[in-house]
Amino acid sequence: MKFARIGPRGQECPAAVDAAGRYRDLSSVIEDITGIDPRETREFDSVDIESLPVLPANARVGPCVGNIGKIICVGLNYTDHAAETNSPLPAEPILFGKAVSAVNGPYDDVVIPKGSTCTDWEVELGIVIGREAKYVSEADALDYVTGYCVVNDVSERAWQKERCGQWIKGKSADTFAPIGPWLVTKDEIADVSKLALWLEVDNHRFQDGNTSSLIFGVEYLVSYISHFMSLQPGDVIPTGTPAGVGMGLNPPTFLKPGQVMSLGIDGLGRQRQRVVAFEES
Repeated sequence: MKFARIGPRGQECPAAVDAAGRYRDLSSVIEDITGIDPRETREFDSVDIESLPVLPANARVGPCVGNIGKIICVGLNYTDHAAETNSPLPAEPILFGKAVSAVNGPYDDVVIPKGSTCTDWEVELGIVIGREAKYVSEADALDYVTGYCVVNDVSERAWQKERCGQWIKGKSADTFAPIGPWLVTKDEIADVSKLALWLEVDNHRFQDGNTSSLIFGVEYLVSYISHFMSLQPGDVIPTGTPAGVGMGLNPPTFLKPGQVMSLGIDGLGRQRQRVVAFEES
C-alpha cells in the first residue's frame, strides 16, 4: 500500500493512494501515518480503499510520516559519491543526525537559510521504522521496517564542512528534509537493492543512480544502527546519496533562489521543490 498525509502543515490527515493515483481519506481507519507496525500492514488489505472519500486533488501533500522521532542519516554510502568527494570507502556506516524541525512536504518550498552560500541537493532512499528495534540481527532487520520513501537530504556544505564539529549543523535548516510523497510498504517493492533514483535542477539531471551501488544495504543499516540506539516507530533513515551532488561538480555548483529541484525513486514517487531565499519575518 501507498500511504500519504494530506492537508495544511500540522493538520495533515492520513491517506491511501488508490489505483487511479487519487488520495483517499483514511481518517476513519487510522489516526495518522506514523511508524505503522509491519506486522499490521496486512490488516489494511481488508479496507475498501475505493469506498473512502476522495481528498481534493489540489490539496497540499505533507511529509508521508508524521510525528518523526529522529532522522538518522548515512553518509558516503554510495561508491560513486565517495569517489566524487575524494573520500575512502567507509569501513562502517557514517551516521549523523538531521533535526526533525527540518521535515518538509515533498512539494513545499526549500528555503536557502540566512547566510548560506553552499546549499546542495541529495536524493536518498528513506527507510521508515515501524516497531522498536534494539540489537536486531541483519537477518531479522526487515521485520522492523514499515516501508520506504523518497528523501531530499538538503545540505549546506560550508556549514557541514567548514564550521567545525558534527555535520548536523549543515543538515538541519528548516525545510531541509522533504519526505514523501508516499510511504510505500515493503510488499510493493520487489527488490529495494535495485531501485533507480535521480535528481534534476531546472530540468538538468545531476544525479542518476541506483541502490545497487549502496555500500551498506537496508538490512545491514537497520541492524547496525539498532546496536547504538533503539529505533522507534516513525524514525526515518535516509540511506545516502549517489554521485552528482553540487559539491562534487567541477566547479562546485549550489542552489540559487528561483531554481526547481525534481527528484524521484522507482516505485516511491517524485518530489518537486522550488528554491526560495530566506526572508526575515
